[in-house]
Amino acid sequence: MFADLPLLSLLIWVPIFGGLIVLAVGDKDPWGARPIALTVTVLTFLLSMPLYTGFDTGTASMQFTETTNWIEAFDIRYALGVDGISMPLIILTSVIMIIIVLAGWKVITHRVSQYMAAFLIMQGLINGVFASLDAILFYVYWEAMLIPMFLIIGIWGGPNRVYATIKFFLYTFLGSVFMLVALIYLYFQAGSFDILAFHAVQLSLQEQILIFIAFLLAFAVKVPMWPVHTWLPDAHVEAPTGGSVILAAIMLKVGGYGFLRFSLPITPDASHELDWLIIGMSLIAIAYIGFVALAQQDMKKLIAYSSIAHMGFVTLGFFISFSIFASTGSYEGSALAMEGGMVQMISHGFISAAMFLCVGVMYDRMHSRMINDYGGVVNTMPIFAAFMVFFAMANAGLPGTSGFVGEFMVILASFKANFWIAFVAATTLILGAAYTLWMVKRVLFGEVANDKVAALTDLDGREFFILGTLAFAVLLFGVWPDPLVDVMHVTIDNLLQHIAQSKL
Repeated sequence: MFADLPLLSLLIWVPIFGGLIVLAVGDKDPWGARPIALTVTVLTFLLSMPLYTGFDTGTASMQFTETTNWIEAFDIRYALGVDGISMPLIILTSVIMIIIVLAGWKVITHRVSQYMAAFLIMQGLINGVFASLDAILFYVYWEAMLIPMFLIIGIWGGPNRVYATIKFFLYTFLGSVFMLVALIYLYFQAGSFDILAFHAVQLSLQEQILIFIAFLLAFAVKVPMWPVHTWLPDAHVEAPTGGSVILAAIMLKVGGYGFLRFSLPITPDASHELDWLIIGMSLIAIAYIGFVALAQQDMKKLIAYSSIAHMGFVTLGFFISFSIFASTGSYEGSALAMEGGMVQMISHGFISAAMFLCVGVMYDRMHSRMINDYGGVVNTMPIFAAFMVFFAMANAGLPGTSGFVGEFMVILASFKANFWIAFVAATTLILGAAYTLWMVKRVLFGEVANDKVAALTDLDGREFFILGTLAFAVLLFGVWPDPLVDVMHVTIDNLLQHIAQSKL
């Protein structure tokens, strides 16, 4: 039924054109920006469902492909397709965007149509990043998605929003310039900008290392990895709640996706040579950033640092694969590590979104993110407190939640490579519990701190639906991760077989 539909094009252009319609309509009631934006995001979610229901889990080939000539002189094509790595990320984006529109329903009162349009356009561009099979098309979407995010922080952000936006833009843009140079070099080697053709290009070790470093500079900033992570806490603190949610839940995943689509298959030998560097950077993110989070007084900044630590598991899972193969001679444990990294990406999308939304619920009522301004919230907002405790437990990696599954898979696989790597990685379970539960204790429990807390009202129906939806997803994938693992298993096995073959 859906085979003849250009689903991926629809997932890119329906939100973009929807955003333009929202801009044109403006804030006129009764059929204003909010209902149109919600309709577009729900329609986009419905269009993304056939990607899952019609997905063939038995093949690693690209599915739902579309190809049209774009710039024939340079063999640049409008080429789209998804596999078991990109498809779950597109569906995650579709779900999170509905949540973001609902979260800003009452809170955003200034330039509502422009706010909603920025998110819709960004959704289409992010879907383009995940679906592109042409390197220039990928790069265009990659760079273009910075613009709506720049505007979201710069217009609807906090007092230091200009500083945060410029820092965010410079970090992410400068890293991407090196990636463009690498893509152009690969074009001259492959004869086209086809990403899958790049995978087959034979490269010397020196060429691979230089290309790997160029990709690393782009993807490490996006993840973000230590030490290029410093833009993230500033961006999160200044961004509106919806901006923090899209940044943590979706935009950070673009960096992890880049490693799987570009770095590992194009430069397998360099990835193997430099795996110690990525593993080291990941372990520093997991352990050191956890201690940094412990020192934070701003709830948003604490959650931002926790995101850096949790994304460290993603990069650790992707690159520990080489050490596991060197130790065991088998890629069986490598598949566990890589799948764990992918599960962690999806899980972190839901959990980080929920944590930032919880802070947003309190900020909308109290206009403060500082932990010391709260205390005893459970006495006045018991339903909200139950949700926040649940998400805090998931953030700390409680078994039975999705936060546990990915981290456990990566830690278990790490034991096959090196006990001490696994040991350091496992410290995140202690540190995560420490900073998350300490925040929860000070914010939610104890005596009511002041009159403002005493006057708080519990969740309304809209807020309950938002947090309830995310809680359902976190619990579902915590007790039944198979729907995620099944779709990515064959693709990851194929990727591992590909990177096992040296190009030297």
